[in-house]
Amino acid sequence: MSATTRSSAALKYTLMRFGVFAGCFVVLYALVYFGVIPRGLGDSNVLWVLLLSIVVSAPLSFVLLRRQRDAMSEQIVAKVGSAKARLEANRSQEDAV
Repeated sequence: MSATTRSSAALKYTLMRFGVFAGCFVVLYALVYFGVIPRGLGDSNVLWVLLLSIVVSAPLSFVLLRRQRDAMSEQIVAKVGSAKARLEANRSQEDAV
């Protein structure tokens, strides 16, 4: 697998995770604007919607982005495995010298 393919899974997952968060933020802000969800105290309305978006988007991302998260995890495991193999090879070369 090439380096661009490895990094693209992480980038794709990150962008999709941000998209889920942004979508939650827009929907929740509209619900607060129309009075379906209570407003924050004083001037804290945007902070309230931001925190609520984080709480709502986390479980949605967990369920909706499972495939992308698994693909990213497989690539990370492969990268760590190859780094461990290189480290072990370097150690065995040092022992032989």
